[in-house]
Formats: sequence, structure tokens, C-alpha cells
Amino acid sequence: MLKSDNYCVIMAGGIGSRFWPMSTQKFPKQFQDILGTGRTMIQQTYDRISQLLPAENIYVITNKEYVELSQSQLPEVPAENIVGEPMMKNTAACNIYMASKIAAKSPDANIIVLPADHLIVKEKTFLEKVSYAFGLASQHDYLITLGITPTRPDTGYGYIQFIDTPGKEISKVKTFTEKPSLEIAKTFLESGDFLWNSGIFVWNVKSIYSAFENYLPEMCEQFSSCEYNSDRESQCVELIYPKVTKISIDNGILERANNVYVIPADLGWSDLGTWTSVYENAEKDSQKNAVNSKYVMTYNSKGNVVRLKNSSKAVVLDGLKDYIIVDTDKALLICPRANDQLIKQYVQDIKNLKNGNKFI
Repeated sequence: MLKSDNYCVIMAGGIGSRFWPMSTQKFPKQFQDILGTGRTMIQQTYDRISQLLPAENIYVITNKEYVELSQSQLPEVPAENIVGEPMMKNTAACNIYMASKIAAKSPDANIIVLPADHLIVKEKTFLEKVSYAFGLASQHDYLITLGITPTRPDTGYGYIQFIDTPGKEISKVKTFTEKPSLEIAKTFLESGDFLWNSGIFVWNVKSIYSAFENYLPEMCEQFSSCEYNSDRESQCVELIYPKVTKISIDNGILERANNVYVIPADLGWSDLGTWTSVYENAEKDSQKNAVNSKYVMTYNSKGNVVRLKNSSKAVVLDGLKDYIIVDTDKALLICPRANDQLIKQYVQDIKNLKNGNKFI
């Protein structure tokens, strides 16, 4: 299999409302340097996969509102490879769209689909697993996902149950479970045959297209009507999207197909879905505070995450434990880390309070 037959699609269309107030609709988290590394999340995703693939084989699918932002942050990627969706329709639509577009260019293509906003610490292992998955996808009718070895009974992740195959690097998927209760998550860990669903997928365009024909035939037919990589593509897609079913690739395809396989992988992975996950992955001081400014003074304060847009602002914390403090030009968030799942509700309540004023 030639290297030129391997492609990547970076999904970068989310708003990241759980990262409010840093992540906003105009400037969502995938375009921000959440961990203070000097590179934004989408740039880190590109840096990682570009070690395997040339820039011309890397695509970005995002909201049309973020096309220019994507281009400015990823100047290495050809402008025609950064594609804007007319509206958000969850992940099934963007996957069949990009598979169709890439297949028109390379009918035997293998594709890795990557979320733009995930942290992967063990890059060497990641690249090894991806190379292995590309080889499998080129030879078998497999829909492959990377499964993360769970380290705790986390209720914020989806879980994949697999059929153990001793001596094999890949196993057949038995079930998917989305965000279970704590008690169920504990039983999953104890059983030893569950992995976290990373949302990273690898498949051949023929395999994923066949799956859409079988399980989402109407959507498959809708997207098959376009002339991809032509002047007519954009207009055709604009007409299709309002009619397309809003469903995830997991619900629409993976939970129903019988040729789904998982590669267990210890990647040092986090989906960085909450401020608590940022805290867990950020550097910390002697009091276990994760701060991004040298002008933050702490007294009797432990386990806090502090993010300031103005890194020269002086901040004093006294007597706070396990809090989130995020300060931007337009908003200030102070809440217990234990309440980070409520941030979406905070945002909605502020919107209601502002009565439609474009504050967020």
C-alpha cells in the first residue's frame, strides 16, 4: 500500500461549550492553546499525524464559520483541503461527506478520522498503532477504532466491550455504551473487557461507504449525488445538508455494523472535555495548582486550575481548594471542579439572562 493512499480527516467543528468562558462560539477550544504548550489543539493534532502523512493528504472538516481560522492556524494544509460544513449535523454526515470527497480523488484510500481537540502524550505508540490500522484497513473490510485502556471508572467517556483474542493486537467489538453511570463504569473496569472509546477511527473508503449503504442508505444516496472536487461540490452540499439526518457515526454505523474492530492502545490520551481534564494533564506547582501565569499568588489554596487571558494580571487566591478560575475579557468563571459538568447550564442561564444579547 502506497503512503499516498493513506489520508486523514481532522474533525474540528465543535463549539466546546464546557470550556466556557475561554472557548466561545467565535473561538472554540480546538483553536486555543488550552495546555499552554505554544501550539493550539488543532495544530498539535496536525503535528502528530503529519509525521505519517504529507500535508496534501490531510483534510479538515469544520463549520464554515471556522474555515478561515483553520487556514490561518494550519497554513501547511492546502486551502482546498479545509472544508466548511453548511450546518452542524453531528459526525455521520461529515464522515460520509469526507469519505466521498477523498474517494473521488483516491478510490482505494484508507482514512484516519481524528478529533481536533484530543491530547495524546505517547505519540510514538500512537503512530505505531495508526500504521498498523492502516495496514489492516487496506487488506480487510474492517471499521477500526482505537480503544483506550481505562484508568478509572469515568462516567464522561463512552465504552467499548471487546471479544478478547489472546495474542492479537486487534479484537472484534461486542458492544458500545455511551457515558454509563458510575456503578456500571465500575463493573466495566472490573470485567477487564472494556475500553474507552477514543473517537479515533480508521477504515478504507470502500468499507465505510458500504456501511453507509447498509445502515444509512438515505444519507449515502444524498451525498452520492455530488460531483466532488469540482466547482459544483459546494453548491450541491449546501442543498443536501438541510435534509440530512442528524446522527453520530457511532449511533448510525458503528453500533449496528458487525465488522467493527478495536485496537487497544495506551496513548496517554485525554479528550480534554472538561476543565478538570485540563487540570489533570497540566503542569502543577507544589500545592497542586495548575496556573498559566507567574503572577498568581496562592495561600492555603490547593488543587485549583487557573487560566487567565491576560497573563500579566495579578491574582491572589486564599483558602480555595479544587476550584476552576477562568478569566477572559468578557467573563469570569469561578466554580468547584466537581461542578464542571454544569458549565453548559451556566452558559445557557447567562444566555437567558441576556435575553439574546450576543454576550457569549
